[in-house]
Order: sequence, then C-alpha cells, then structure tokens
Amino acid sequence: MSGYRFPVGRFPDEALLSGLAAGDPELAAIFVRRFQHRVFGVAMAVTGDQQLAEDVAQQTFERAWRHAQIYDSRRGSVMTWLTTIAHNLAVDAVRARRTEPMAPEDLEDLLDAVTATPEEWALADEASAQVRAALARLPREQARALMMAGIYGMTAQQVADAERIPLGTAKTRIRTAMARLRTIVVSAKRGDHVR
Repeated sequence: MSGYRFPVGRFPDEALLSGLAAGDPELAAIFVRRFQHRVFGVAMAVTGDQQLAEDVAQQTFERAWRHAQIYDSRRGSVMTWLTTIAHNLAVDAVRARRTEPMAPEDLEDLLDAVTATPEEWALADEASAQVRAALARLPREQARALMMAGIYGMTAQQVADAERIPLGTAKTRIRTAMARLRTIVVSAKRGDHVR
C-alpha cells in the first residue's frame, strides 16, 4: 500500500471500483474490505441463510468486477449500486431455492420487510426508496396483490386463488395498485404531496 500518495481509507469509492475493474489487486482488496459487511448484511437480511448470504456476497463482488464499467455515478453512489446488486442476487437466490409459492399469509411479514428493513439504509437509492414508500401507502389488499404479481410473478388467477377472491377483483387490485403506485412516485418526483 506504500505506492499510494494518501491513506487508502481516503480513496473515493469510485477510485476503488476503477481499481477493481482494472485488476489492481491492492485496490480490489480494499474495495472488498470496505463493502463486505454491508453487502453480506443485505444478502443475509434477504436470504436469512448464512451460507446462501456468503454465496450471494461472493457473486456480488464478481458481478461488480465484471460490470464496473457500466457504473454511472449520476444514478447513485457505489454503495447503492453494489447493495442493489446484492439485493437483486439475494432475491433471485431465494426464488431459485423456493420449490413452492409463498403462502399469502406470509406476505404480511414481507410487506413489512419491504417498507422498513434493516437494509433500507443500504438501499437508499432515491427510486427504490420512493417505490417502497409508495407501496407502504397502498391499501393492504392492493399491496399484497401487487407483491404477488410483481415480485413473485403470480398470474391474476393465482392471486385470486391465493386470496380466495374473484378473478376480476384480483385484476382490479393489481391494476389499481399499479396506477396508484405510479401516481405516488410521479408526484413525489415533482414534489407534490399525494395523500
């Protein structure tokens, strides 16, 4: 580390990411050390499984190395970019392990986790924060239908079956939730206050 003009702890995140992309072993090691706890924390919060979280963290750093050139600082910090990668990989890993759909009664916990999670500080990207806040403002039955369709990829018929409601009601809840979510997010971007 003596080849650097100032203490490595003061390297900007972007410089460390560039070093990772360039294959600089010292900067890559610093990059991993700087972010490993938060990346693992996000993966652990989503998966709830230490081994799976470790695998996700490893995949996150591999993906960051392979895709460092597409990082755009205008869209968020390196931390936000990296923890978003970790979050998405963790969600994919959980989905891949799931052999049967999530029980609808478990969605209440998931809705609470999406709207107020320990990883919220790590996923501080403005867009994701707006969507989480907007989701929390939806009526519970609409939020559940939207989560089942949007996150778990359930069809309207599957949502209807899971919620024990008519198909038309499931479609209406999904459609209404999407429209309201869109309105809330667009209004927030303009600075309006939608209730």
